[in-house]
Amino acid sequence: MPPLTWQKSTYSAEAANCVYVATDPTGTVHLRESDTPDTTLTTSPAALHTLIRALTSTRGPK
Repeated sequence: MPPLTWQKSTYSAEAANCVYVATDPTGTVHLRESDTPDTTLTTSPAALHTLIRALTSTRGPK
């Protein structure tokens, strides 16, 4: 499998504690945090979408 191409989240600040995301050829989503780059979480696009929708729906009005 080719190496993952990581992209920093647009919501991460320029400083530390950034969230990075990558996908592999099978469509699996990989997540890591800049402080612990050797630790990754994997999920499906649908599950990540559900999580993001749930988190953003609890933020209240903008």
